[in-house]
Amino acid sequence: MANYQVNFKELKSRVGIDDIAYALGYRLDRKAGVGKYIELVLGDGRDRRDTIIVSNHRDKASQVFFRRDGSKGDVVTLIRENLNSFIVSGKNDWQKVAKVMARFANLPEPEFREDSEYVKSAQVSHVFDESRYEVKPVDPDRIPRIFSQRGIADETVRSLAPFLSLIRDTKNENFDGYNIGFPYTEYAESGVKGYEIRGMGGYKSKAAGTNSSSAAWVADLSGGNNEAVKSVFFCESALDAMAFYQMNRTRLDNNIALVSLGGTFSDGQITKAMERFPNARAFDCFDNDIAGRIYGLRLMALVENFPIKISKTENGLKVEAKEKAFELDPERPLSAQVGENISIRHRMGQWTPPKAFKDWNDCLMNKPIERQLNPNKHERDTNLAEQRKSFKI
Repeated sequence: MANYQVNFKELKSRVGIDDIAYALGYRLDRKAGVGKYIELVLGDGRDRRDTIIVSNHRDKASQVFFRRDGSKGDVVTLIRENLNSFIVSGKNDWQKVAKVMARFANLPEPEFREDSEYVKSAQVSHVFDESRYEVKPVDPDRIPRIFSQRGIADETVRSLAPFLSLIRDTKNENFDGYNIGFPYTEYAESGVKGYEIRGMGGYKSKAAGTNSSSAAWVADLSGGNNEAVKSVFFCESALDAMAFYQMNRTRLDNNIALVSLGGTFSDGQITKAMERFPNARAFDCFDNDIAGRIYGLRLMALVENFPIKISKTENGLKVEAKEKAFELDPERPLSAQVGENISIRHRMGQWTPPKAFKDWNDCLMNKPIERQLNPNKHERDTNLAEQRKSFKI
């Protein structure tokens, strides 16, 4: 394939800051008002991790953003800040950004032939080094306190203990103890390809070199009889999967598998998991936010085997698939809405948390989503006036 010149101006006309932000899990804060400026937030309540204010949200090519700490930029800036969230390779940030933007613009990813050797070496250098970590099983009589703090019962931990580990990073000079490790595998006999890691105080990470492209945390409760598995439940984190299992255990049999994508949705994670369980139906158990609904649609497209393009609109999600374009309401079941517009085999089910909760672990802990009252016109005008006063790019 020949190289082609990357036209960032053209890509920016197709890919907006809002497209990237929604894919990263940001949501629209209606309390800030919707006009020339919109406010996008990452996380809820005390867990709010970032806020960006976007101008010209109806014109992708002109979109810019700023934060109240003075940082600012365009869609390229936002992608560069979050490159670790996208599975792309390249010799430098610009090549990686170009590939991310091409993907969102529904264009072929640029191929940089001169970098083939670099890509090969990069792949080798990022292989998971098992010798770096000390790993031991979870003692069923000394279950770590982190589980009870997340509402997960000892019985649940014991049931899933074969798929859990205690893990210590020998190269971490700041912490010498053990965290919880959720081992990543591609298939049963492939060996461990990394770990999703959780610790006290909200600590979460992944082991260095973890394969998040085609491996995932998979808890096969069939006893290794892959062909007997009838349902595969996909969640965004292992703790969500454990919470889902605990809350619905009486409705589940042993012919199931729980899968965590570890917060990064990769097509390879889905396809490998479903190849592993050839007779199973996939279930969307993702979070109750826009990112979760996008994950659900991507899961559907993969198991139904059709290309899909998804974009955010003011009222929901726009889907382009099988030469049709239609809008979906994120509050309604996905399969039914998609089935109203295109032919599907309904190979995916949806078992999302109750609407009052963001994810299954919050549901288990009875932590509903904080609902914010819409501001009155005076509050909206004052808020926007303050934002415009500080918005100088």
